[in-house]
Amino acid sequence: MTAETSQTLDRGLRVLKLLADTDHGLTVTELSNKLGVNRTVVYRLLATLEQHALVRRDLGGRARVGLGVLRLGRQVHPLVREAALPALRALAEDIGATAHLTLVDGTEALAVAVVEPTWTDYHVAYRAGFRHALDRGAAGRAILAARQAPVGEPGYTLTHGELEAGACGAAAALVGVTGVEGSVGVVMLADAVPERVGPRVVDAAREVADALR
Repeated sequence: MTAETSQTLDRGLRVLKLLADTDHGLTVTELSNKLGVNRTVVYRLLATLEQHALVRRDLGGRARVGLGVLRLGRQVHPLVREAALPALRALAEDIGATAHLTLVDGTEALAVAVVEPTWTDYHVAYRAGFRHALDRGAAGRAILAARQAPVGEPGYTLTHGELEAGACGAAAALVGVTGVEGSVGVVMLADAVPERVGPRVVDAAREVADALR
């Protein structure tokens, strides 16, 4: 901590991060041990966060992230989309295919930004707001693959016909972006993804990740 920072705010944010990393919630005692502060401090932090609906406590007394974080999260997508658009435009024009940025939303993949090429005779229509299971389509599969891959080793995922008959896709996960889990990809009407597309998608994902850091 420095003279310019708030210890109380820092502790409150640490509480939220700890709760966000668990599916079953944490007790006051568990939070006290993890934070290295006494239970009275934790009670005060939780009471304040509850007032803002950022934390809720169940009947068993376990604290969990509250629905108030959703109101904050809604403002994230426009910021992420704006940062990603230059790289997506370049990717769509270069490959001649629809480019997209997809983020994890619960158990689904959610397209938050889509750019279509301007010079092709036809391309796949893909809309922002489109959702699909994480284990279907290149965008979701790339995210799942990144969860298992060594840190800092980006790769790409190819699929064919999983979301739309006759369409194939390529996607690469965003790497090294704190608090954002997603992928950058393209979708095209083709029998197979051209060889150069995979590495180009990896480059675009790296550009987006750099823009978000």
